Amino acid sequence: MKLIIAYIQPDKLTAVKQALYEKEVYKMSVTNALGCGQQKGYHETYRGADVEVNLLKKVRIEIAVNSKFVEPTVEAIIKGARSGKIGDGKIFIQSLDECIRIRTGEKGEEAIG
Repeated sequence: MKLIIAYIQPDKLTAVKQALYEKEVYKMSVTNALGCGQQKGYHETYRGADVEVNLLKKVRIEIAVNSKFVEPTVEAIIKGARSGKIGDGKIFIQSLDECIRIRTGEKGEEAIG
């Protein structure tokens, strides 16, 4: 079992979800995030003052998958999120020790579904 965490551009969320649905990955958690990497932010003028904006809007997607779904899930995220420009995002893959479905008490791969 793996936990896949992806940070992507907010405008790519719909494309990533469609690519995941094509790979039969339907369960995910999505949250708004702020961050910066190689983009380093930008400068803008607000009421005559120069302001450095270095935390940019991102979307964080978390998906818990069984081992056979790791590669298709990663491929789908890349397909939907890639523009070829700096700031496309990152994908992190972590091992999951345990998963428990609260409603039924199922554990392990059966709980992920």
